[in-house]
Amino acid sequence: MNFTLRQLQVFLEIVKWESVTKAAEELNMTQPAVSIQLRNFQAQFDVPLTEIIGKKLYVTEFGISVAAIAENVLQDAESLQYRTKAYSGLLTGRLKISSASTGKYVIPYFLSEFLQRHPGIDLVLDVTNKQKVVESLRQNMIDFALVSVLPEGIEICEELLLENKLFLIGNKPEFDPEAPLIYRESGSATRRSMDRYFGGVLERKSLELTSNEAVKQAVIAGLGYSILPLIGIKNELAVRSLFIVPSPGLPIITTWRLVWLKDKKLSPAASAYLDFLREEKERIIGANFQWYLDYPHPDQGRPETTAADC
Repeated sequence: MNFTLRQLQVFLEIVKWESVTKAAEELNMTQPAVSIQLRNFQAQFDVPLTEIIGKKLYVTEFGISVAAIAENVLQDAESLQYRTKAYSGLLTGRLKISSASTGKYVIPYFLSEFLQRHPGIDLVLDVTNKQKVVESLRQNMIDFALVSVLPEGIEICEELLLENKLFLIGNKPEFDPEAPLIYRESGSATRRSMDRYFGGVLERKSLELTSNEAVKQAVIAGLGYSILPLIGIKNELAVRSLFIVPSPGLPIITTWRLVWLKDKKLSPAASAYLDFLREEKERIIGANFQWYLDYPHPDQGRPETTAADC
């Protein structure tokens, strides 16, 4: 038997999604390339790993048993890689973080120096919407989640990082009450804040888009107004393609925080990262976010934490 680790990785993705197309998307491969890997892997077995019924792919009982073994093989291979680095005196391991979409403007600054100090650590950073972030946390698929609103129904610990300030934004400094409001999709923390501010149910026309970047571009184009995090519009404010529209009760202030499951046993890499944050976050904030901290806003105070005391 002469399989490769790449074939095992591809096969596990196919098993996970029961789809060659979806596996190709997740692996950033073409569909034909994934099909070739599956065919070459299948050629080493006399019993089918998958079958096609109609147009749907199904994993056979034998395929499921092979997938369980493949997962163990890949875990052992990863452990071997990290063990080798550890014997060289490096802190090793994989650090898995899932971040709400606007967190892409925040989390890199709290990671770069840590990863420079510890080149033996591999980072897996998934930037997605809040709903998917919370689900990854709930399923214990990640070490940490970066959110601006505490998830409900999960016992967690947290480390506060940076205020998240949300303002009403337009492509001109005055508010047009007849213009549409532009929302994020349901499940987004920004959508939740905007629903609360405007009352959730509106008679006026509104649009719904699936990312803050899409909302930002729509506002620049004059399609309407939206409530957006200040952290993501620094350049647009500077060139005056966007304006903060004065509005009572704004900004809405939440807090970017790194959260993890209360009873989770943190890996050495995750523990080292948490120690790094606690020691260095104030310096990192001062060095990279002074413009943001100094931006005028009513003194509403920093929200208090309600997470577990860890």
